[in-house]
Amino acid sequence: MWLKAHTKSERGASMVEYALLVALIAVIAIAALRALGTQLSTNFSEVTSDIA
Repeated sequence: MWLKAHTKSERGASMVEYALLVALIAVIAIAALRALGTQLSTNFSEVTSDIA
C-alpha cells in the first residue's frame, strides 16, 4: 500500500517537472522569436529597398 502511494506521488512530481520544463522552453522560444523577428523584419526591409 505504501509503495503504491509513493509511486503515484513521484509520477505526479515528474509530470509537474515536465510541465515546468515545457513552459520554460516555450518562454525561451517566444523571447528568441521576438528578438529574431525584429531583426528579420529589418533585414527584409533593407533587401526590399535595395531591390526597388
